[in-house]
Amino acid sequence: MIELGVNIDHVATLRQARRTYEPDPVWAAVEAHLGGADGITVHLREDRRHIQDDDVRKLRDLTQIKLNLEMAATDEMVSIACALQPEMAMLVPEGRQEVTTEGGLDIVGQKKRLAEIVARLRDAGIMTSAFIDANPLQVDAARQIGIQVCEVHTGPYAHAFHAAGRDIERPAVQAELQLVADAGKRICDFDMRFNAGHALNYYNVQPIAALPGIRELHIGHAIVSRSVFVGLREAVTEMKRLMREAVSLS
Repeated sequence: MIELGVNIDHVATLRQARRTYEPDPVWAAVEAHLGGADGITVHLREDRRHIQDDDVRKLRDLTQIKLNLEMAATDEMVSIACALQPEMAMLVPEGRQEVTTEGGLDIVGQKKRLAEIVARLRDAGIMTSAFIDANPLQVDAARQIGIQVCEVHTGPYAHAFHAAGRDIERPAVQAELQLVADAGKRICDFDMRFNAGHALNYYNVQPIAALPGIRELHIGHAIVSRSVFVGLREAVTEMKRLMREAVSLS
């Protein structure tokens, strides 16, 4: 059964805009859980622009579903992860000037350093994941350094879908979808876990959710945006329904 990990970073973004105490990401995690989320994702960034250290500690103590910690491949973040013990640590690229993560982690170009970080996380008993582009070379490199989960970057697919007027049959959209599917097959062939995420929303999620072998989608901005109008619990429930419907029809 496909699972949904809800990224609640932008609940903290709203709070930090006023430098106050609400809305509370922990409360958001509870609402997401009640809506059917299978896990909670947060990205503790170097500049602490949204999620704060105290948020992560509270989420670890109070969240009753899986916690996925997105993190840069730095000594500071590895130390935090080892102390925190999330169910999964996902290595992502990070830039100070980016609004959100702009591409996959280049494992090929920094294999030795990333292998050391993956070893530290796995020695601490933490499942290791990497956010990568739909590129077979990156999948191969992830396998070589001991990554257990690959989350394939769906941003290019989502942007092509939007540019094509939400027409899934357009060649440009099909080409991007096929790249994700091919990467997913390679991941599964290597006995790694195939996850996907980035820029997925209520209109483009089903073709990704229907891909063979996919285990989990991580979705944040679209769900938090919808929650402004319908509430977080309902927004999560609707996303989970769309995902399950896609799987049942595939």
